[in-house]
Amino acid sequence: MAVRARTALRAIFGLQLGIALVLLGRDFAIVLPSLRLPSFAPAPDVPITPGDQTRRFDPAKSPPRQTGRPGEAMPANADMPSRLFFEAREGGGTVIYGQIKEGDFTRFSDWLEDQSPAPETLWLNSPGGSVSDALDIGRLIRERGITTAMDADGQCLSACPYILMGGAERHITKGAWVGVHQHYYGKSVALPAFLAVEDIQRSQAEVVTYLDTMGIDPLIMRHSLATPPNEIYILLDEELTGYNVATELSDKEE
Repeated sequence: MAVRARTALRAIFGLQLGIALVLLGRDFAIVLPSLRLPSFAPAPDVPITPGDQTRRFDPAKSPPRQTGRPGEAMPANADMPSRLFFEAREGGGTVIYGQIKEGDFTRFSDWLEDQSPAPETLWLNSPGGSVSDALDIGRLIRERGITTAMDADGQCLSACPYILMGGAERHITKGAWVGVHQHYYGKSVALPAFLAVEDIQRSQAEVVTYLDTMGIDPLIMRHSLATPPNEIYILLDEELTGYNVATELSDKEE
């Protein structure tokens, strides 16, 4: 009887230990995506020069904007709104600004349906956010034949360039800051390794297909794939035109 009791206690203890390990593993899996090595790249306010185009980047905050390239420092800029906003721009067109959140494609689509006539040009100023929403917004912009543009003090980072690339024409004023990096797949969800890799590869395939559809050189991916999520690679003027991100690069705003 005593042997049976000891055996039962060991089984119960083993079960409890197993549950504790599972819970500990789950908590670690939730925390792990947010654990990254610190970036040793220069701060965003350090001037960009050819060959030195990677800067530290916090996707939750809007980095400073630059006024010229290369070699000019970037002045401080207030944080962006937590999601996209659409408002009339002085001089014509519409400004789209703020972070790109899940559901912003639906908000943008609904907003666009209410515009009569539809805006001819959308001016972008966003630190990025949801890749899937950015791709859907870009597809709708191309479908409607709308031009995308950037002012000299504008920024379009992370997922935002996919919206920019959706423009039937893409007018960028010199000094605008267009930057790319790796997509962040760090939602707090524990996935088996093979499923996580499959999800990442599927998302990258979707992006490559999008680039091809929009007439953008897929070689631009070499910069995004080589730049971690807590850093941003800033495209030079010759890269903006070379990869066909910009169909027009001008010294003055329209």
